[in-house]
Amino acid sequence: MYIDRKENSWREHQAKFILRKRKKRLFQSTGKKISVFCLGLVAAMGAWQYFNVDRHIRSLYQNPPATASHQISPPVMEPVQLSRTQLREMIQTKDLLNAPKNTFFVDTPRESFHITTTLDPNLTAHLTSILDHLKTLTRGKPRQIAMVVMDANLGHILAMAGFDLENPDTNPCTAAIYPAASIFKIVTAAAAVDALGYTPQTPLYFNGNKYTLYKRQLKDVKNKYTIQVSLASAFADSINPVFGKLGQTYLGKETLSTYARAFGFNQAFDADLLFEPGQFSINEDLFHLAELGCGFNRDTLISPMFGAMMLTPLLNQGKILLPAVVSHVANAKGETVYTYTKQTLASAIGPASASAIVRLMEKTVSRGTAKKSFGSISRDKILANLVIGGKTGSLSNREHTIKYDWFTGFGKEKTGDRAILVSIVVGHGKYIGTRAASHARSILQHYFAAPPASPSG
Repeated sequence: MYIDRKENSWREHQAKFILRKRKKRLFQSTGKKISVFCLGLVAAMGAWQYFNVDRHIRSLYQNPPATASHQISPPVMEPVQLSRTQLREMIQTKDLLNAPKNTFFVDTPRESFHITTTLDPNLTAHLTSILDHLKTLTRGKPRQIAMVVMDANLGHILAMAGFDLENPDTNPCTAAIYPAASIFKIVTAAAAVDALGYTPQTPLYFNGNKYTLYKRQLKDVKNKYTIQVSLASAFADSINPVFGKLGQTYLGKETLSTYARAFGFNQAFDADLLFEPGQFSINEDLFHLAELGCGFNRDTLISPMFGAMMLTPLLNQGKILLPAVVSHVANAKGETVYTYTKQTLASAIGPASASAIVRLMEKTVSRGTAKKSFGSISRDKILANLVIGGKTGSLSNREHTIKYDWFTGFGKEKTGDRAILVSIVVGHGKYIGTRAASHARSILQHYFAAPPASPSG
């Protein structure tokens, strides 16, 4: 049979052509469906993501993370603390003499401060009442008077009172303008006990008058005119020849200078209150060394504030306690920027030596130069409960127009913890008025009659 090849080729071609068109239409139809599906899928995913992000953001606003407040809170800043130097500069313009209150305000270019002092308004009022009475006197009115009362345990200044008729703008309590007189015998006795091993019972000898000092009295001789006394009696009666020989012969220049410095002479102190240190100097004259040892000179100068500080080793195991008049300071926000801390310096003498000097000072009050002012302590309902000691001193100025009269001492409870130091100088004029030791007695009676005050900070 004959087959036409051309006809068959055409039919195959047509069949392939029709098949290609069907595939093309099918591909186009499927591609559109896939595109629509993909677009729908993308739109769905976008909507889902938007919904979840929006929901997360809304949840953050409605429920912020617990740490969010800590992240945005400013850091807590501690108040800047005042140094003692800054405090000293702030209060040096304040008149703390005869101050009726124990608080005051200070304005600085940077800030305002509320300062609370250690002053006792009740005690100060008692002292100022004494001063007011003295000013009314026509006979026996002092030319100068200065009284300092200090807490013996903490170093707090409890009162500063006084006046200077010739220089009314000065603070007579802080200026080292007064001859120390026999108050310096405290240093000489402490040196003899601490360096030489003396005791209150150690026998000592002198010739002549108790209260004079001549070169012949300094000779270390014993004859039928020689008087023997104990160190305690020599101190209580303030016998110049005994202490002159101690300074010149037994202690000498170096030892006496060492103990004077140990008690604070010629030193600067980082206290909150400016006060002048004691002034002590030695030349090459041996007789001058004797004058220094007994205090019979006008070269050794102290202030009542320094006189109080001199006593602190006696009631603090031999260590000097630095005076302080500020308890604490607050800024305008009420934040505390300064708080007093007790500050002791190096030991002036050993604890046993300190106890020995306390016994010498007790004898001065009970049997020595202060006995008349204190009278019979045992019959006083307040003083009988105290251990009281002190040292007197007296010397005129170079012009002999003022007679300086000193008492430095202490009173401490026999069965309690309270103890105070008093340092008083009176500059008498033509007539001798109330003695410094009598003022000290009045202070002790007034202070210990009151109940213990609450701590000031």
